[in-house]
Amino acid sequence: MRLPQIAALLTSACLIAAPALAGGLGDMTDAERAAFRAEVRSYLIENPEVMVEVMTELQARQDKAASANEAQLLVTYKDDLFADSHSWVGGNPDGDITLVEFMDYRCGYCRKAYEEVEQLVKADGNIRLIFKEYPILGEDSTISSRFAIAVLQLHGNEAYKKAHDALITLRGKPDAPTLTKLAADLGFDGAEVVAKMGSDEVTAVIAKNQDLGSKMQISGTPTFVIQGSLLRGYVPLDGMQQIVADERKKG
Repeated sequence: MRLPQIAALLTSACLIAAPALAGGLGDMTDAERAAFRAEVRSYLIENPEVMVEVMTELQARQDKAASANEAQLLVTYKDDLFADSHSWVGGNPDGDITLVEFMDYRCGYCRKAYEEVEQLVKADGNIRLIFKEYPILGEDSTISSRFAIAVLQLHGNEAYKKAHDALITLRGKPDAPTLTKLAADLGFDGAEVVAKMGSDEVTAVIAKNQDLGSKMQISGTPTFVIQGSLLRGYVPLDGMQQIVADERKKG
């Protein structure tokens, strides 16, 4: 074990023991304090398994605090997550479970999750699906999201889903010629869509999603909210199915 790790363990041990020692260490003389430290050092050397126990307890406390924090975030930003006026809503609009995905079209794990999310929603039949355009991987990500949002604002939900499906499976760069052709292939006026991409209305959607993501402490994609569960990162189909089942049990 490296010295920094040992230092962290000792610090953790002191933090956990602090309530019991409050008021005691401050009243010790220098000699008593030195003797106490030597005794602690000797004990830990003779019983190294204690350090593992300390780290396990510390991790458990950190996990509990993180879970409580995430639960509070879901409550605080419930309306922004589930009922904003600018995000695409699909699946079953009256479903008993809402699944929100913060996604980036250039994210490999978002692409991996794409077909599994589709399978989950179609097979279940009672899931309300919301996509949050959350471009965080550079210019190509932002351009792709601008195209999708422009299509949504110009042509509605059904058109957006077609654009979304095309973008999430697009292998080339989302440059102007590619997007103009894509718009035409989908039956839209490419020039109109490209012009809309730079509008204030499209910019506002991205800004709102990024602000929400910042408040939710979302730093990567995909990030999922499945009713009352916040999942940071890719989750395979069977995992999502289990979470949906668990959320239904909660009522």
